[in-house]
Amino acid sequence: MSGARINTLATLRGRIERIEAHGDAYAPNKVPLGHAGADATLRGGLAMAAVHEVFAEGHQSAAATGFIAGLAGRITARRPLVWVRQDFSDIESGAPSMSGFSELGLDPRLLVTVRAADADSALRTAADALACDALGLVVLEVWGEARQLDLVASRKLTLAAQASGVTALLLRLAATPQPSTAETRWIVRAAHSPPGNPWHAWGAPVFDAQLVRNRHGPVGRWIMEWKCDECLFSEPSAYPQPVAAAPAHRPHQASIRPEQRRAG
Repeated sequence: MSGARINTLATLRGRIERIEAHGDAYAPNKVPLGHAGADATLRGGLAMAAVHEVFAEGHQSAAATGFIAGLAGRITARRPLVWVRQDFSDIESGAPSMSGFSELGLDPRLLVTVRAADADSALRTAADALACDALGLVVLEVWGEARQLDLVASRKLTLAAQASGVTALLLRLAATPQPSTAETRWIVRAAHSPPGNPWHAWGAPVFDAQLVRNRHGPVGRWIMEWKCDECLFSEPSAYPQPVAAAPAHRPHQASIRPEQRRAG
């Protein structure tokens, strides 16, 4: 083995040891999600320049994509976003909708989508994108079990994210979580979204978000509503049932007139 390769391996091993030895002393920059409970558990928000995983069952792919779009809206800070999708994702869940992203508050003009033929190509593309420090975020979406996304691949992505300062979100659909160096791991499902304003056909997006891995703190589970206009997560809004108002021209309980008593 050449001296250059030995030096490179030594450097990588040193970086990996530092990542695994950070513990509670690791204090990355964080972006708050807006949801009080989640931000408190995450000690201020989601860590930047790190890898985060979002898992969902296959039939929950739309909810997971919406959740990722919300995280992206909090992270990108008006910088370009690269979304790498395995071709099989298009077959299973369809192509992403730019108008849908726009309604969620994510500017489609900042979004670059890349289609990869397989998991290997998707992983290489995401790693290359993470090396570009002009990006705000890289999303890697892979459907199903993928042996390529193992602990070694996770470490490489983590090192690339830390080196460039670019955050990575791994969207894993219909997959089983495996050991990784991800900062957090979420399991996302759709939650009930009651109707909003009368002029809206549907309510705000609401997610059942379970934090099952947090490298530097506790875990938790929350119902999180995405505020599209404010571009943040929050506690679900209260949706009181409408109550019919009493007619303005008479009191709530109309008095009975004497002639009505006689008639009875």
